[in-house]
Amino acid sequence: MTMHPPDEHVVGTPDFDALMAEVTAATERFGHREHVHLTWLAVRRVDVPAAVGLVSNGIQRTARYAGVPQKYHATISRAWVELVGHHAAEHGEDDFTAFADHHPALLDKRLLARFYRPSTLASSQARTGWVEPDLVPFPWQDTGWRQPPGGRGTVTVTGQWPHGFTRL
Repeated sequence: MTMHPPDEHVVGTPDFDALMAEVTAATERFGHREHVHLTWLAVRRVDVPAAVGLVSNGIQRTARYAGVPQKYHATISRAWVELVGHHAAEHGEDDFTAFADHHPALLDKRLLARFYRPSTLASSQARTGWVEPDLVPFPWQDTGWRQPPGGRGTVTVTGQWPHGFTRL
């Protein structure tokens, strides 16, 4: 079932509708797990920057078509694609269920709260454009964990995360 007008896309690259159809073929719902599955498919078929555009444009278009364009959030969309892409490249599972089992934190829709303050994600700037994490860096950015303002905890020389924060 197409939920919005078809995308214009380059022949040979997946389009959002095709990925959506593949994910929803076995289920009637489209919750967080299905979003992660769609994103996993996108990053496996194209590189992460292309997947950011593919997924972000598809979600934005779907929200507009559904009459709720305000539901689109640029930072959240890109952050999820980058997180899924990082972990997909790290282990290369060929099966989404195996990937999800290996990375259960990605199935927690509150995961971005480890990286962003709520006020940051609620900002107009984050809704309409990219904002870097302001609590801790993403795993691939970890060049020496930075402590949040007023934060507690320390980082060991081995790069362990402080109490309350864990690597994915």
